[in-house]
Amino acid sequence: MDVKDFYYELPQELIAQDPLLDRSGSRLMVLDRRDGGISHRVFRDIVQYLNPGDCLVINNTKVIPARLYGVKEGTQAKIEILLLKRRENDVWETLVRPGKKCRIGTRILFGGGILSGEVIGIEEEGNRLIQFTYDGIFEEILDRLGQMPLPPYITHQLKDKERYQTVYAKYDGSAAAPTAGLHFTPQLLAQIQRMGVAIAEVTLHVGLGTFRPVKEQDVLKHHMHSEFYSIDQSAADLINRTKERGGRVIAVGTTSTRTLESASDDDGKLSAQNGWTDIFIYPGYQFKVIDALITNFHLPESTLIMLVSALAGRETVLHAYETAVQEKYRFFSFGDAMLII
Repeated sequence: MDVKDFYYELPQELIAQDPLLDRSGSRLMVLDRRDGGISHRVFRDIVQYLNPGDCLVINNTKVIPARLYGVKEGTQAKIEILLLKRRENDVWETLVRPGKKCRIGTRILFGGGILSGEVIGIEEEGNRLIQFTYDGIFEEILDRLGQMPLPPYITHQLKDKERYQTVYAKYDGSAAAPTAGLHFTPQLLAQIQRMGVAIAEVTLHVGLGTFRPVKEQDVLKHHMHSEFYSIDQSAADLINRTKERGGRVIAVGTTSTRTLESASDDDGKLSAQNGWTDIFIYPGYQFKVIDALITNFHLPESTLIMLVSALAGRETVLHAYETAVQEKYRFFSFGDAMLII
């Protein structure tokens, strides 16, 4: 399977730089994977495609202000750090720029020394393990000094940090937002529940590995970075009951999808669990849990467009993306949405 099989042309001006004022006012493409049929709607119209007895599965992870700017102790050289995952206590796996200035033993100061970090290890792919020291509570210091880790294709400064969070974000831990969920408002979620649609919450802390380009020409040689996920007993029971009663499980985003597919057995039954997943879903994968997917429009040749293609078929998805380009949909994190049914 060649990575070029998942390429499409995208004009730069269609990459959304800012979120809409009205979260639920984005456009919604509805793709019927049975026949490739396409409908153009507004996101809040999604209620017309949900039925009593369905279950919407949302990822309640919260993005941390994971980008830190500091200086190298001694030389005062500028260093940028992106927190990727907490290994233990105050040791984090990080992405450091420029990496060549950060050998083992290097100390980096942030906020004039309010926070300091020492490089204590280098991973195989060049990521640095940094031990942080500080007085007080790390999360409060991070909130003061850190910036939201917006993707590199977003060049505007985000005025309101909450716009890169879902309205149901609860648990700190992500280096990127589960962007399909950005379209929901509290009012829309309440309307969905009043319809008799259940809402189940799972957690997957999104790492940058999900968004990194596939560098291998042969897709099957690509290795996903692991991400922490958790599903509790009440969510597992709710989703299992939905399946047993003939309702649909509709995942909000690729992260919810990966959580459900990681936590199920071969028969599609979920159990309460937490752990690390590096599941890589591409065409040929047989889905065990999800029946439909709400997602954004993803980068060419990314693992995300491969996951979507596994659900709806590569040619069907690429045709839908070509249509989205023609219709001038907004792409990527702050862009419009797609419902695959």
